[in-house]
This record gives sequence, structure tokens and C-alpha cells, in this order.
Amino acid sequence: MYQKIKKDAYILLHPELGDSKWDKFLNAFILTLIVLNVMAVILETVHPLYEKYKTAFDIFDLVSVIIFTIEYILRVWSCNVDKKYSGSVKGRLKYMLTGGAIIDLLAFFPWYLHRILGFDLRILRILRLLRFLRLFRLTAYTRSAQMIFNVFNSRIRELLLSLLLAIFLIIISSCIVFFAEHNVEGTQFTSIPATLWWAVVTLTTTGYGDMYPVTAVGRTLTGIIMLTGVAFFALPAGIITAGFLDEMRIIRKGKTYKCPHCGGDITNHVHKHHLDDGNS
Repeated sequence: MYQKIKKDAYILLHPELGDSKWDKFLNAFILTLIVLNVMAVILETVHPLYEKYKTAFDIFDLVSVIIFTIEYILRVWSCNVDKKYSGSVKGRLKYMLTGGAIIDLLAFFPWYLHRILGFDLRILRILRLLRFLRLFRLTAYTRSAQMIFNVFNSRIRELLLSLLLAIFLIIISSCIVFFAEHNVEGTQFTSIPATLWWAVVTLTTTGYGDMYPVTAVGRTLTGIIMLTGVAFFALPAGIITAGFLDEMRIIRKGKTYKCPHCGGDITNHVHKHHLDDGNS
């Protein structure tokens, strides 16, 4: 009975595993609550509005914290249904150190820190911004958001490499233009660190116009750098696109299970059966 309740709670908290009315209701409820929390954080920055409805904002925040706390506790309690987190203590600790669990914790834990330790108002304002992390919890309740997470997770090495190359390009561009422009009277390229801002704006083709070269050599180099930036910064987009294509292929090739009697999709029921096997 205990294991059945735990398995039911686990499935209820993971929408991709269940397809009952309660699964859909909880999914919609948590999604709505997360969106309302983000809206509340945004509206609280409108000082007259916050002062007028301060009590309502505080009550809503309290109710949200209670709900998210209960959900977090249930997630930690039921996580060892999954074979990855097997073990009463070790499995739960392993789950609590995952990125998703840490985001879940940070979404409500600052509230308790303020109530227990009594931070001053300035620190509280900073901690309140952590409630925006609740927005990232949408990945646990929307399959398309989970797919985006999978894409970035599978392409993390390529994206980090492209980021590293971008940093190198920014530094090299800053050095080249600084040595071409730093001797000009009244130049804004006074140092390589000051030129880094210009390099970022130029390579991303934003072009604020607050810093620009005036010498022929500097302008020629800038033209080459801008063309390089257009081509180079398309690299991450290509990596992400390839990741999406791979993820779509995996989804389309995913095995589905059909009922031999009615022909209906029973994939979710098979997944539940696998969970039972993992706890037998």
C-alpha cells in the first residue's frame, strides 16, 4: 500500500507518465500558479500598486510557498520510485542535488530564510527576485519545454565551445582595434578593457554608436570584424537547430504501445508497469 501511494504520487508529479484527470488537473494548476507568481513579482515592482494591495500580495505569496513546499517534499519523498534515485537516503540526496530540484528549492526557500533569520529589506528585495526561478519549473510540467531542455543538454559541449570561440574573437577584435585607434586624439578606445564593450556590440551587429573608429585602418578592420561576427554568431543557432532535429527524430522513433483489442495508445500504462517492476 505504501509503495502504491508513493508510485501514484510520483506519477502525479510527472505529467509525462500519467494521463488521468487528476494528472491533467494538477498539471494545469501548477502551471497557472507558476505564471501567476511571475506576474505577481512583476506587478510588485509597481510601487503604488504594491502598497495598495500589499496584504493580497503577501497572502498569495504565503499560499504559493506552502503549495510549492508540499510539492517539493512529495517529489523528494517519491523520487526513489525511479531507478536512478534508488535508495532511501542516498537516492533522495542524489535527487536533491539535481538542477531541477535545486531550482524548486530556491523558488521558495528564501521566504523561509527571511521569516527565520529576519533579513533586512534590501536583502529581502534581492531574495524576492529568486521567485523568478519558479518560471523555470515550467520545464517539469510541459513536454515541449522539456524537449528544449534536452536539446541544450545534449549540445552543451558544442555550445560551450562556440561560447569560448566567441570570447576569443571578442578579445582579439578588441586588441586589434585598440592598437589601430588608441593614438588618435580624443579617442574612446583608451584601453583594451574599454574596447571590449565596443567589440561585443560590433560583433553582435547591435551597433549602439557610442564608440566607433575614426581612422581608415580602424574602419577597415571594423568592417572585417562585423562580417566575421555575422557569420560566426550564426554558429550557435546552427548547433541548436541540429539539436532540435535530432530530438524530433528521437521522439518520432519513440516506441508506442497499442492495445490489442481496441488499438488505443497504452504507452503511459506500460511506463507505469515499468515503474512497478523497478519497485518489485
